[in-house]
Amino acid sequence: MYGHFNDLSLDVLRVFESAARQLSFTAAAFELGTSQPAISQQIKRLEQRLHTRLFDRVYRGIVLTEAGEQLLSYVQDGLGTLDAGLRAVTAQQQHEVLQVATDFAFAAYWLMPRLKRFNQLYPEVDVSLLTGERDLGALSAEIDVAIAFGDGRVKNGQSQLLFAEEVYPVCSAQLLKDHAQPVAPALLAQLPLLHLRPESRASWYDWQGLFNALGIAEAPSPGSLRFDNYTLLIQAAIAGQGVAIGWRYLVDELLEQGLLCRACEGQARSGLGYYLVLPERKRRQRITQQFVDWLQGELAGT
Repeated sequence: MYGHFNDLSLDVLRVFESAARQLSFTAAAFELGTSQPAISQQIKRLEQRLHTRLFDRVYRGIVLTEAGEQLLSYVQDGLGTLDAGLRAVTAQQQHEVLQVATDFAFAAYWLMPRLKRFNQLYPEVDVSLLTGERDLGALSAEIDVAIAFGDGRVKNGQSQLLFAEEVYPVCSAQLLKDHAQPVAPALLAQLPLLHLRPESRASWYDWQGLFNALGIAEAPSPGSLRFDNYTLLIQAAIAGQGVAIGWRYLVDELLEQGLLCRACEGQARSGLGYYLVLPERKRRQRITQQFVDWLQGELAGT
């Protein structure tokens, strides 16, 4: 492959292109930062290699032969293609991709509304979100940063608590239109409750756990709506279909916007929370640290 190019260097083709374009060995030497005799020798070796005369030496200068004109066209096309390829690779490298893994709820309600500020600070970094209910205690190879719910124990990295789990009942204000707001905790048992299926978030608070923490003696109603996705559950609460367990930091902005309200006084905390998890390997260390610093700054302002 490329048999005619095997014993030719890119430098000799650049020398030929410069000399042919300017029709001057002296001008080519000045452009390439070398001497006129060196340019002349390079052209002579190229002609010997091709067994073809590329320039005619005329009074006070040089002119291209027919073969020289033909070669110039191909060389300029080739060098232009190489230059475009190098520019494309360089531009691609300037936009690095940071792989951030977390669950749907954190991505939708905390991270996504703030990511625009990170993009404004670091426009050269593209954030790729990997969302799902995967176990982030053991990071897969493609993940640079994880934000995981749990107790902070990880198998192949280090973790740092972002915020502890703190929950309280939330709902649409429309749902409470016939009650004083917020209602007494005991009245929660009379309201429709929205449930997460246990297999979706076995470690999160459920209604029985929250009732116990709030000192409500009655058992929570089983509810007519169950979800395997917290984002859908919150949308149902906004639509007035029932009361949801709201995680502080995830629903705070929805409360500020008036889309949700606190259904009753009181909250519950556990020993779990959201943790920043970093892998042991040092990959994309600079942009990973930029993301970590930004994340901590956002939390400090919350």
